[in-house]
Amino acid sequence: MSRSTNEQALRNLLAAGRFQQLLGIELVSTDTETQEIVMRLPFKIDFERLPNTGQIHGGVTSALIDVAGDFALIMLFDRPVPTINLRIDFLSMAANTDLIATARVVRAGRSIGVVDIVVTGQAGKQIAIGRANYSTLDR
Repeated sequence: MSRSTNEQALRNLLAAGRFQQLLGIELVSTDTETQEIVMRLPFKIDFERLPNTGQIHGGVTSALIDVAGDFALIMLFDRPVPTINLRIDFLSMAANTDLIATARVVRAGRSIGVVDIVVTGQAGKQIAIGRANYSTLDR
């Protein structure tokens, strides 16, 4: 593994991505020792799956999971890593809440990285859990 990317560099990379800008994803914290990263997605009415419900569409939650998992490995490898596979289990409906994603690296191998991601609402209720695989090959 290469040197760890510092938090400001991760913030800059996150801010540079148009998709992340569109969603409004924010970096909350990084920890290279525990290989964990926390991101926040502020609630927007545009995320509603049905009008006037406040219920957040699962695609928004899925996108947050993928970005958080990716950035957990970027923190370790100093470069973006493409997604190979993404599995998500939705546990409860998110409504009128910011989403908090905590991504923990399970494996940071030479060719494959595995990250577990837990998404909660602001009150701490689990919304979804995900596991993502990324290609860590240096191309």
